[in-house]
Amino acid sequence: MQQRNSLDYSRLTRVGFLLGLGLFVAGAGGEFVGLAIWGTLPAWEETLLTDSVALGIVVAFCSVFGFGIAMPLLE
Repeated sequence: MQQRNSLDYSRLTRVGFLLGLGLFVAGAGGEFVGLAIWGTLPAWEETLLTDSVALGIVVAFCSVFGFGIAMPLLE
């Protein structure tokens, strides 16, 4: 009988959520600190920080629903 290797879904969920949270905090904090120190940021920095906030939200939700809910049910 062949043994299947099972993924550690709880660890993948935790790491994915923390990665998304880190992206969100870095983007929001960068915008807040940048505006507080320099007043205005160049357009490319605004775009980078805004995209990192959005990507952080997407990564956090997708990792929770993907690895925390869907994948264990489909195994």
